[in-house]
Amino acid sequence: MPKPEFVYVTYIETTPEKLWGALTSSEFSRQYWFGTELRTDWKIGSPFALVMNGTTTDDGKILEADPPRRLSYSFRHVLNDEMRNERPTKVVFAIEPHGKFVKLTLTHEGFAEGSKLLDGISKGWPAILSSLKSLLESGNALAIPVSALGIEGMS
Repeated sequence: MPKPEFVYVTYIETTPEKLWGALTSSEFSRQYWFGTELRTDWKIGSPFALVMNGTTTDDGKILEADPPRRLSYSFRHVLNDEMRNERPTKVVFAIEPHGKFVKLTLTHEGFAEGSKLLDGISKGWPAILSSLKSLLESGNALAIPVSALGIEGMS
């Protein structure tokens, strides 16, 4: 039986290089990801952390960094007790040029059956990536409050 996974695909009017920069820049991520900072040097094997308001919410290790085509890291939520005890999962961003657009495919995989984390990221990733798309295309991120998503342990 396959493991549960989350897949999200969107097309963004930008370049692969600008999208890569948006996915790897802490300054840029704060604008579209609820104020979240990305802390890593993006080298394979390096630690990775998502930090919101000075608190680490998620951590992992960089698994792949092939600019501007592919980025992957392990992912473990650390705030919520139930989610913290789940095994680490894997996030993969695949970036493909399509004329004046870029196809971004996010795959988040490796969840255990009944994973609380899968439920949380299924609410969070669409909001995060919609805000990213809006910011890259219009210069304005979406002001979606974390509390509106009902993501336990994040607000």
